Amino acid sequence: LAHVLSALALEYSLRLAIAHLNHCLRGRNSERDAEFAAAFARQIDLPFYTQKGDVHASRRSRKLSLEEAARKIRYEFYDAVAARYGFNKIALGHHSDDNAELVLMNLLRGSGPLGLSGIAPVRDGKIVRPLIYLKQSEIFDYLAANNLRYVTDASNTNTKFQRNKIRHQLIPELQNTYNPRIIESLNRLGSIMRAEDQWFEDVLKPSFERCVLVKTSDKISLSISYFGQQSQAANRRIIRKAILSVKKDLRRITLFHVDAVLELIKNGPITGSLSLPDGIRVQRNAAELIIVGYRNARGVKKLVSSQSLADDFQYTISAPGTLNIKKVKLSMLFVEIGIDDLPALKDTGGHLAFFDMDCVLFPLIVRNVRPGDRFSPLGVDGTQKVKKFFSDHKFTPAQRKQCPLVLSRDKIIWIAGHRIDNSVKVGPHTRRVLKAELLLA
Repeated sequence: LAHVLSALALEYSLRLAIAHLNHCLRGRNSERDAEFAAAFARQIDLPFYTQKGDVHASRRSRKLSLEEAARKIRYEFYDAVAARYGFNKIALGHHSDDNAELVLMNLLRGSGPLGLSGIAPVRDGKIVRPLIYLKQSEIFDYLAANNLRYVTDASNTNTKFQRNKIRHQLIPELQNTYNPRIIESLNRLGSIMRAEDQWFEDVLKPSFERCVLVKTSDKISLSISYFGQQSQAANRRIIRKAILSVKKDLRRITLFHVDAVLELIKNGPITGSLSLPDGIRVQRNAAELIIVGYRNARGVKKLVSSQSLADDFQYTISAPGTLNIKKVKLSMLFVEIGIDDLPALKDTGGHLAFFDMDCVLFPLIVRNVRPGDRFSPLGVDGTQKVKKFFSDHKFTPAQRKQCPLVLSRDKIIWIAGHRIDNSVKVGPHTRRVLKAELLLA
């Protein structure tokens, strides 16, 4: 990419520089990559800016996966270099194979039009991807024709990561068995969905603007009454657009979260609230829905402290998915994640729990406490009565009655919001992880 742009710089009056973030994740190989980038910048006579990033610290503080934390600090570095040295574009080297992988990965996740749009050639007028319509093989042909050396990231071959599995296993199988032009087909799908999604956004814009009561950089207020006038599809897009205006991106925001907000509008109490990923808080009153940045409450005690005593309740969930616990106005989301997406456990809030998937058997029972309930609290030898656990942690009578317990094979595996059982803890031999998230419904 740098070589091509350098060749075009005079013709198009481009001022160029190379920026490289050393993620410090691969030891000597990370240093090698940084040295290679610096040497190439000298070879084509371009300014070179580099920095070392502490990905693990970012992962812990932001409660992100390793891949997501690396991406976040990388883009922050690019933005900082551009701002400091007066560049108005950031050019990235993604190609059509990358785009096909993302479209397919999002298809497997059940994404909507935005996810199926793939990698945008231009984003926010600042991020540009000049190579997005070129195949990886064409880029290698260019390198060979110009006698250009390159380095590869060995982690890109590690099939522990889902994206690498798609790249090295699924796409070759699709090419060999179903469609030799699957890369082109997936890119065409992405292009179609990008145009469709932009059309939807253009059509929705007047409706969104009429719905907004107040909007600042970190807060937006929407008219509750307006949602009754729109289709479900329009309402979902309005909520996503509102979250985007506060959060600045939609990463980790799923259909489950959007529908939880709409449920709060449609069937929730006149005043209510819920928490979304990355510290976003949604509040509603009789007339408006307010979305603001907020730190998630840690644990169920804060979630239920203002509610009245509940009767006994019991629910069953037969597979990973969403469970609404209507009695106490809570919900749980169960989803399988890869072991490499597991955050640092000591840095996760009480509303999250992670289990060794092979130690959990569906269906799961979610109920409140019963006389004689016992479990083996993580980090404690032997078993303990749930009643004593509540007492030790100073639960009020209302909190004891409302706190959901999750059971697998009639055994308590999680006192929701507080402690998992030793029998389901994630260990060095864990291959699959079940993530559970407790939310206000």
